[in-house]
Amino acid sequence: MRTECTKSYRSFQALGKREIITDFSGGTITSDGGALLLREVEQRTAILHRFAECFTDYRQAKRIEHDVLSLVSQRVMGLALGYEDLNDHDQLAKDQMLAIAVGKSDPTGMDRVSEKDKGKPLAGKSTLNRLELTAPNANAKSAYKKIALTPESVDNLFVDVFLESYPNAPEEIILDVDATDDPLHGNQEGKFFHGYYKAYCYLPLYIFCGKHLLCARLGTANIDAAAGTVEELERIVQRIWEDWPTTRVVVRGDSGFCRERLMSWCEDNDVHFIIGIGKNNRLNQEVEEELALAKALYQCSGKASRVFKNFCYKTLKSWRWHRRVIGKAEHLAKGANPRFIVTSFTAKECGAQELYEKRYCARGEMENRIKEQQLMLFADRTSTSKLHSNQVRLYFSSIAYVLLQALRRLGLAGTEMAKAQCDTIRLKLLKIGARIRITVRKVWVAYAGGYPYKRLFSHIVKNLMKIPLRI
Repeated sequence: MRTECTKSYRSFQALGKREIITDFSGGTITSDGGALLLREVEQRTAILHRFAECFTDYRQAKRIEHDVLSLVSQRVMGLALGYEDLNDHDQLAKDQMLAIAVGKSDPTGMDRVSEKDKGKPLAGKSTLNRLELTAPNANAKSAYKKIALTPESVDNLFVDVFLESYPNAPEEIILDVDATDDPLHGNQEGKFFHGYYKAYCYLPLYIFCGKHLLCARLGTANIDAAAGTVEELERIVQRIWEDWPTTRVVVRGDSGFCRERLMSWCEDNDVHFIIGIGKNNRLNQEVEEELALAKALYQCSGKASRVFKNFCYKTLKSWRWHRRVIGKAEHLAKGANPRFIVTSFTAKECGAQELYEKRYCARGEMENRIKEQQLMLFADRTSTSKLHSNQVRLYFSSIAYVLLQALRRLGLAGTEMAKAQCDTIRLKLLKIGARIRITVRKVWVAYAGGYPYKRLFSHIVKNLMKIPLRI
């Protein structure tokens, strides 16, 4: 082995009388020391193991160095750590900390078969892209890309992880439904211009229950944003009731989901709903007196005023019967601001003001969950040419969210970061400087002495260690 006799030094501006000399002899140092937390979560939930089982690997076993589990774990943990693109993994292939988190038996990569790959324990971008670009109908005879995903299995996994998160069946759960825009800048399959968003985009449909993700379905922008909602709810609710037959299910959404088919399905299947309705002249006329009262109250107090009204309402053609509608007659500094919701709850079950302010308005929290997906876990990186491949990318982002949510639920419970968003968790708990030293029997990880969240980190580790191992 050749001996390194010289080092590359660089001198910076002196600090007083002290000369500043730098070199690159610090050894193996990582900025992702907190990745071990993700590994501990995986050991106790098997989220990535089960996600890997959703793929069918048609590659020749004797030629495989990176199995599907390691590929899936590398990609998902990379997203959780903030590495959004496959190009990042050409450098990450050498990252010993990520290799440890993924579970590579030799995180140094010196056990690789090819001489040129030695020192790279993980896969590069060209290997990882097989996970995303394999055609749905791939088989053993397919060329190059032979790792096919079964979407139905991933959809079921989201619901299974949600069900496992509860020690007992809850009395009631609320399923929030919403769609958002995913801007497109290339010639992706299914690309259409959307008039409301004034851009070419996809319209992914999301379903959350609190912080739990239950559905992430990529849709095109040339159809109703609520299209497919009934089908998704039907399979999710059926699966939930298999384990929780007595749990009351409530569907909540904005006016974009005020569709007769959705409301009729809820009524026919004993599912409650609270859904917004777009304003129109007939609805505005129903609350004219309440709007006048709200204006008078505003003029007296100078503060925003609200008056609520219950009434029965039926559209001229689309609704099959009259339903309970709640009108919020509100007056603000800018003037009247009426709003309406339709619900299956009776007035006896829940009053108008409580139903609107405490139950319907709480759906705004779902916007934060979508922001976590889109902005913090890169769900908007749908730049492949095929719709199927972009859906696979959305699944990877979604699994990264599910993994971080498991960390939040299991590790951060009882800490000041119990409600932290994904980027805060990443910044404060995952992106930690550490030095790695690997020997025959041990992996030594020395965290930065000046890390400001030592006590919090230790608390989280203790929380995770209390949970039984699953794998």
